[in-house]
Amino acid sequence: MKSRKLSRSRRRATIFGAAAASVVAGAALLPNWSAGAAVVDDPTVDAKTKATFQRLADAVFTDRTDALVTGKQGNREKPLTNGFSGDVKLSVGTARTEDATLSSLGQRKDKLAKAGEKYSKAATTVTLNATRVTGRTAKAAVTETTTLTYAKAGAGQPRTTGFQAQHELTFKADQSGNWQLTGIADTDQGGLAVNTLSKPVASVKATTADDTMPNAARAATTRNPAAVPKTGTTYDYKAMAAYAEKYVYTYNTDYPDFNNHTAGGDCTNFVSQSLKAGGWKHVPGYVYDYTKWFGNADIQSDSFVGVNEWSWFAQNSKRTTALANVYQLEVGDVLQMDFDRDGSKDHTMIVTYKANGIPYVTYHSNNTLRRSVASLVASYPNAYYYAYRT
Repeated sequence: MKSRKLSRSRRRATIFGAAAASVVAGAALLPNWSAGAAVVDDPTVDAKTKATFQRLADAVFTDRTDALVTGKQGNREKPLTNGFSGDVKLSVGTARTEDATLSSLGQRKDKLAKAGEKYSKAATTVTLNATRVTGRTAKAAVTETTTLTYAKAGAGQPRTTGFQAQHELTFKADQSGNWQLTGIADTDQGGLAVNTLSKPVASVKATTADDTMPNAARAATTRNPAAVPKTGTTYDYKAMAAYAEKYVYTYNTDYPDFNNHTAGGDCTNFVSQSLKAGGWKHVPGYVYDYTKWFGNADIQSDSFVGVNEWSWFAQNSKRTTALANVYQLEVGDVLQMDFDRDGSKDHTMIVTYKANGIPYVTYHSNNTLRRSVASLVASYPNAYYYAYRT
């Protein structure tokens, strides 16, 4: 797929026009292109070029998600990105990187399959949100939306899982004004999309800690533990799950959005909102007091938005009890992860579905709907897991 050539601005006839300038001085001011090559002035990015940026981004992430379904190159003989050349294409270095990424995702597919996580098809779309051009560099902010269909989903099992992810693509123009994709960066705070191979971003560490902080017990990740059914509670777990699945992609404007925030992302804020929708009541007080819990459009306690602070409140208040195994989680329960096993928890999720002994979690950063716990454990086998009965 090719877009039309960029409109060319006037070619440089000379670099230094002053008659008194020496040949040496003139040569020193030449741009870093091959001597004598025709050079296009700093190019502009018109609507057609932006559209090609978007199509190339769509090809990159479609190739990645397809690798999770059928292997390295999906159903095609070659990756979709191979169809781009000329005006907009992958750089040589990025092409190598993407080839390695597809191979790694093919390996992840096999690992997920061993854990019982298989997909029959994938659908990915990419939206171009904004383009910023500085000289010969263009930065394109995009949103990837992907749906994966579970293979052979039985009665009562979810049919699909999905996520949204934010990325920034860097394009650089060569001396002819053609754009090459030279870098792809995930910009979500969490980085927990199933087709992301980079290490998840750890949350900001809690600023206050002492011996009074209750420590959560780690949960095992072995399959088929003894069931621990929920009994004797007044909370509405269906309402918690319904809230989370309603606002997983379209955020509730009654609360602030903490994505790309120094506090460490929106994951715990989102889970707290869901718990509140199911009957958790505010405990007003000082925002830094982990024994308090409250949140609305104007103010939120640290325990409402902070991963570790939420854990401290949940245990100290007796609103939760620890589960010995992640597969004992039920709808409305909460799962946390410590990616680097440093004792500080990094991510919070809520269970919104369960079928055949497998809990499915929904979370923000990346915005993800009904991802199986089996997928998390297979993708992050070295993380520490903490399971909370609410």
